[in-house]
Amino acid sequence: MRRRLAVAITAFALAPSAIAQSPQPAQFASSTLWSIADESFGGWSGFEVDPDGVGFVTVSDRGLIVSGRLLRNANGWLIGTETGPILTLTHTDGDPLPRYWDDSEGLAVAPDGRVFVSFEAEHRINEYNDAAVDRAVHLPRAEGFKDLQNNSSLEALAIDADGALYTLPERSGELTRPFDVFRYRDGEWTIPFTIPRRGDFLPVGADIGPDGRFYLLERRLSSSQLGFASRVRRFDLGEDTLDGEITLLETQPRTHDNLEGIAVWQDALGDMRITMISDDNHRFFQKNEIVEYIVPGDLPPPEDNQSDETLDPDDENL
Repeated sequence: MRRRLAVAITAFALAPSAIAQSPQPAQFASSTLWSIADESFGGWSGFEVDPDGVGFVTVSDRGLIVSGRLLRNANGWLIGTETGPILTLTHTDGDPLPRYWDDSEGLAVAPDGRVFVSFEAEHRINEYNDAAVDRAVHLPRAEGFKDLQNNSSLEALAIDADGALYTLPERSGELTRPFDVFRYRDGEWTIPFTIPRRGDFLPVGADIGPDGRFYLLERRLSSSQLGFASRVRRFDLGEDTLDGEITLLETQPRTHDNLEGIAVWQDALGDMRITMISDDNHRFFQKNEIVEYIVPGDLPPPEDNQSDETLDPDDENL
């Protein structure tokens, strides 16, 4: 997908001294606005970033997928994007997804390159060996999927190192009911644990980081302030438990736009980077932005987690 690349450069970053003053574990690093001269652009929700923090892929809520590169300066801050063509996800017959079947929300990429996409209208997960060209394969549906609310179901999708999928709905059905987490492993669905509701935030994205922890992105809409607030919670992921809950990040309304996709990767210093993407809902007064926060790591730095092209100050794309 490197052909016909479009480059967009608009970035915002805090100086390191300002970052260090953050009272929350996650510290704001940088953000960049993203746009492509394509009428189908917008509505980006599911999001994955390569282990080097450069390559990315994202899906929109209209059954579209695009991949590209995150451009960074010599300090590693986001300064823009370089993206390929916007492509259409296919149905099981090889045709574009029909109406009501194209509300793709969650995205997970397996270690072997397979792509999984969750949907919140026709509640299901599609599997693609190559999402750019392959026909979709429907995974079996969990029994509990039939009880999920329309347009509020499988927003979040994550995959662990062993290939097990985790998904949960945006709404649990009651204000005090926890969110069921569905796990697909060895061809079977189970509900190994739930996630407690905290306030009026709702799940919109999830990822499992290189540290093996479960990261949950949530949002709430503030009608009084006409904007979205975002929250990221992290959990220790066990066989049948999620514990060690900690809130890494909670923003005020309008700090960012409607953040819906989350990807977690480890940088060369050993810190965890939480990179998120916003859904502009195809509205002119909203924006597509890619936002990044840093969480000090408690694991050794990876041996090789940066591509040379990322931090080369002489790169013409920087």
